[in-house]
Amino acid sequence: MELVHIRNQHLQVSISPVGAEIQSVIDEQGRERMWQGDPDVWSGRAPILFPVAGGLRDDYYLWQGKKYPLPKHGFVRRIPWQVESVEETQATFLMTEKHEGFPFDYELRAVFTLEGNTLQVAYHVKNVQDAPFYFSIGAHEAYLLPGGIEQYAVHFDEEERLDRYVIVGNGILPEPECMAESTKVLPLRYSDYTVDALVFKHLKSRGVEIRGGDGRMIRVEAPQHPVLMFWTKPNMNAPYLCIEPWCNAPDLVDAPYEIDRKFGFMRLEAGEEKVRLHRITFG
Repeated sequence: MELVHIRNQHLQVSISPVGAEIQSVIDEQGRERMWQGDPDVWSGRAPILFPVAGGLRDDYYLWQGKKYPLPKHGFVRRIPWQVESVEETQATFLMTEKHEGFPFDYELRAVFTLEGNTLQVAYHVKNVQDAPFYFSIGAHEAYLLPGGIEQYAVHFDEEERLDRYVIVGNGILPEPECMAESTKVLPLRYSDYTVDALVFKHLKSRGVEIRGGDGRMIRVEAPQHPVLMFWTKPNMNAPYLCIEPWCNAPDLVDAPYEIDRKFGFMRLEAGEEKVRLHRITFG
């Protein structure tokens, strides 16, 4: 499908209608800032995760006594969205398709807006049926880091105790491992990703920055997402890092099946709309 393009004097952004997925961000120096989806490493670039980010225990949930099977990362990332509107610095995509694990009437909009050297990504979720449902959403953008991640570090806005939740299959263990008692800097090491992503559920920082390497900076602000994850492919020495603001967390390995008891899932009443946004600044 033909890509959608938005631009200003600082950034040129290309988005695919399939998954409403960012394909490219070119900065004012002509540099590509996004991972280009090498299928020999990881074919993704910036999938939108809805109505779940990550996986559920045994790949299903219960709601009002009924079982709903739902795949890891939901179902909207690989199907075409409607291109609802395109302006020079803003594009809006609409998704309404149902799934056996999410057979509800809803409208999900992904709105991409350029403001200077910042790309704002806003997810609007509206319940257009007469009964409530639960959902979550998450982002999964992969940022290109030439020379490999170990030339860079993540800088937190606040001093943090870094308690990492270890991934086992679809889930996480209930007790975290402490990576650092108090720090504002997380050096990037491939060895930290041999199990899977780094999962943080209780950070104070609402913004983080990647710094280092050739001097480039990437800042991600996600004030409405309680979970932050980092991920790359360690065995490939892949030159990218995913910064993933999520509303939910991966299920605990012994999580309850009822969706209204799961961490981070939001109840949406009939006619109600919720918006979750994050901002990506390229320096």
